[in-house]
Amino acid sequence: MSTLKVDAIRHNSATSDAITTASDGTCTARITSVGGGQLSHRNVLINGAMTISQRGSTFSHVGSSNTNILTMDRWKIRRSGSNDFDTTITHSTDSPDGFLNSLKITPDATETPTGTMNGLIEQQIEGQNLQHFAFGTSSAKSITASFYAKSGSQNNGHTYTLQLRKYDSSDNTRIVTKAFTVTSSWQRFTMTFPGDTSNDIKNSTDYTGFEFIFQLATGPDDLVAEQPTWTSTYTNWRGVTGNSNFMDNTNNEFYVTGCQLEVGDTATSFEHRRWNEEYLDCCRYYQSTIYVQSGNAYNVCAARGIGSTVLQMSSAGFKTMMRSNPLVVIYNGTEANKVRSSGGSNITLNSPTVGGIPHGINYVSVSSGLTNGEWYQFNYTADAEI
Repeated sequence: MSTLKVDAIRHNSATSDAITTASDGTCTARITSVGGGQLSHRNVLINGAMTISQRGSTFSHVGSSNTNILTMDRWKIRRSGSNDFDTTITHSTDSPDGFLNSLKITPDATETPTGTMNGLIEQQIEGQNLQHFAFGTSSAKSITASFYAKSGSQNNGHTYTLQLRKYDSSDNTRIVTKAFTVTSSWQRFTMTFPGDTSNDIKNSTDYTGFEFIFQLATGPDDLVAEQPTWTSTYTNWRGVTGNSNFMDNTNNEFYVTGCQLEVGDTATSFEHRRWNEEYLDCCRYYQSTIYVQSGNAYNVCAARGIGSTVLQMSSAGFKTMMRSNPLVVIYNGTEANKVRSSGGSNITLNSPTVGGIPHGINYVSVSSGLTNGEWYQFNYTADAEI
């Protein structure tokens, strides 16, 4: 006898099964969704497995003047209030089975949040990518968040908060929150929230879309009861009452990976995407052509001097269309605001202005110093982060 085993085909609100059995024992499959969501590209988060880290492997957030710092692609560390949230963030290889990397954060100094102080990890999502949630309509869909997390031995048993925050077409914010308790072993957490039939998600390309937030430290003024349904009572960052203070010991550690946000009332298995696909999704927000091997810099772009003040582009198209006009910085391989001439000289760009559009670099102008007709090579970083 053959046995057919099917897992997670019907989601919680379904009224019929995805597989039917005829009287002669044959089966008919009609799989149109997974957990109520689409079959592929279910995860609206980018780099949820912390695979891509173009900016480096270690990052520091220090000082109350820093409101945020970008770390692994699409993930940032943020703070509010007068706290420092003095931390080190690492692109870690400590990860659960089936994953290669995680984001690790550790405090560099102890701190007790007061008032409205907050420290958190977040990803901001373009609202235009979430219109299939159907929020603001009677067909608003439930959404499910899932992630893997663990602590160090010092903060084993700490409780932190997941917060989802969205903006509607009038830039009003609404949030949901749920607490979770970490241990020093990897766990997968899953949380389902109802759709919001009252307020939409703004169809935007900037920060006024959606935020996926891990609240690690919260001042007493921002601690409230769990918010299981979308509420406008609290519009800023909020931790659930009982949220631990991640900053109470410099031996504390928080690791997270496998972050997923999807339509439906079921947490499906994490959707691993091909490395190149994840990389190009990240390049919409940040990309770099800086590549150094054995101490040698390899330049990938070329431009010709027009007079003494303009570089005419030859090949400086971006790897993928970026979210907006990016901030572009030119390098001679490793040094900012320099190019390398065809004769091998490193030329400093005097007061450079780089014209970046979503498709590529369209001009570079300087106050002086170029040679008419000379060819120059360079690398670049382009930043169009939310």
